[in-house]
Amino acid sequence: MTMTDPVADLLTRLRNANSAHHDSVSLPSSKLKTHIADILQQEGYIAGWEVTDARVGQNLTLTLKYGPNRERSIAGIKRVSKPGLRVYAKSTELPTVLGGLGVAILSTSSGLLTDRQAEQKGVGGEVLAYVW
Repeated sequence: MTMTDPVADLLTRLRNANSAHHDSVSLPSSKLKTHIADILQQEGYIAGWEVTDARVGQNLTLTLKYGPNRERSIAGIKRVSKPGLRVYAKSTELPTVLGGLGVAILSTSSGLLTDRQAEQKGVGGEVLAYVW
């Protein structure tokens, strides 16, 4: 069975594992997913990630991050641009999530960037997801 939206699959698995207080979540790996995982780790939403070999292809394992009393570091995740409706943002109209408390992940000509990094570089692109 082919997957039409692998980014939505990543975000849904992450959202479900986070709400169930799992320690880690595993899914099929791709370059785009590893770049998203890298951004989530840089922004402090996950503890880490690693790519391991599987029987077929590779697996991406995300290690979730919780506070001292098991409070979640990810309050919410929303997929913005979908295969049926792509959402783009100009460099002058970049989205802010929760007034700057969250992060928007954008796919730009300079690679995957957060909204703050895209603003510094002065580039726009496709808005993939909001994380807060």
